[in-house]
Amino acid sequence: MNRRKFVAGSALFGGAALAFPHMAFAQADTDRRLLFILQRGAADGLATLAPVGEPAFAKQRGGLAEDYADVAQLDGLFALHPAFAKVGAMYAEGQALFVQAIASSYRERSHFDGQNLLETGGNKAYALRDGWLNRLVGLLPEGRNRALALSPSVPMILQGSHPVSSYAPSALPQADEGLIDRIAQLYESDPQLRGLLSDALKTRAMAGDSQMRDLRDAESAGTLAASLMKEPEGARVMMMESDGWDSHAGQRFQFRNLASRLDTMMGAFQAEMGADWGNTLVIVATEFGRTVALNGTGGTDHGTGGAMLLLGGAVNGGRILADWPGLRQGDLYEERDLRPTGSTEAHIAGAIAAHFRIEPQLAMRTLFPDRTSRPVEGLLRA
Repeated sequence: MNRRKFVAGSALFGGAALAFPHMAFAQADTDRRLLFILQRGAADGLATLAPVGEPAFAKQRGGLAEDYADVAQLDGLFALHPAFAKVGAMYAEGQALFVQAIASSYRERSHFDGQNLLETGGNKAYALRDGWLNRLVGLLPEGRNRALALSPSVPMILQGSHPVSSYAPSALPQADEGLIDRIAQLYESDPQLRGLLSDALKTRAMAGDSQMRDLRDAESAGTLAASLMKEPEGARVMMMESDGWDSHAGQRFQFRNLASRLDTMMGAFQAEMGADWGNTLVIVATEFGRTVALNGTGGTDHGTGGAMLLLGGAVNGGRILADWPGLRQGDLYEERDLRPTGSTEAHIAGAIAAHFRIEPQLAMRTLFPDRTSRPVEGLLRA
C-alpha cells in the first residue's frame, strides 16, 4: 500500500478524510454559504407540504390527511407538516420558500438511478462521472474558503476533478500529537499532502471537542455543520445526507420522526450560524416523490412529483411556488403520482446562480448540461 492510499483510507483525524481526488476543500473567496441536503429514499412531498385545500386531498390521502386536521394553512391551499415547527417559523419570518409539484428530468422510479441523476446532474442516470456540486466548485473564484461534505464517505454529488474533503465524527480514538507531527514531517516535501493535512487539522479544530461519535443526533449534527461553516476559514459549500425517507409501510410515524429530526437539525444550524445565517442558502431536495394514494400497509410507493425546501436568510421566502396540477385521478401522472409541473434542476440552478452571483445560463449549463429549462429567477433576495 502506498502512502497516498493509506492517507485516503485512514481515520487519524477524528473523521477528517484526505481523499484523492474524490472529495476536496473547494476554494471560494466569498462570504456566502450553501448547504445542500439530500433526502435519500424519496421523501413524500405531499406529506411535507400538504394540499389540504385540494378537494380530492382527504379522499386520496386517507389516514395521512389526519395529521393536518388542526394545522393552519400557509395560504389558500397548502399546510406544512406539523413536525416542521422550526422550518415553519422560518417561513413566517420570510426565510423559507417551498416549491411543490417539482421533479428532476428522471421519470422512472429507481432510488439508485434517481439519486445518481440528481447528484451528477446528467440528463440520464450514469451519463456523467462527476457531481454537479463538484462542478460548482469550478465556477467559484479561487481563495481561502472551502467546501466540505459532512459525511463519513464521499457522496457522488461532490466527486469530480476538483479536489475535496469530508468530515464526520468518529468513535475511534484521535491520533496523538506525536503521531500527527511525524506525519507532518513525512508530508513536508509533498505540497498536495501537506496542504490536505493542514486542511484536515483546521477542520478538526473547528469541529471542537463535541464528543460526538456519529451524526445521528440531529441537534448536534446541525450545530456541527454550522461550526464548520461560520468560521472565517470555514466551508462555503457543504453537503449533508438525510436518510430513511423510503416509506412503504407505516408512513405516518416514519415521516413524523424523520421530519422532526430534519427540523431539529435545521433549527440548530440556524441558531449556531448566528449573523452568518443572513448569507446562507439551504437547499433540501429528494430524488423523486411518492404515490398520491396509500398502499395496503399504510405507506406510499415510489412516485414522481415532490417538494423542495429553500431555507436561509438569503431566501426570498414566505412563499410557496406551485403550478398546482390537482389530485383528481385524471390529474395524476400515469394515474398514480403527483404530476410534476416544475423542474428541480431549474430551481437549483436559479437559486445557486443568484446566491453566488453566477450568470444563470452558465450555472445551468455547468451544473445540469443538456437541459432546456431556464433557471428560475426571484428565489433569493435582491
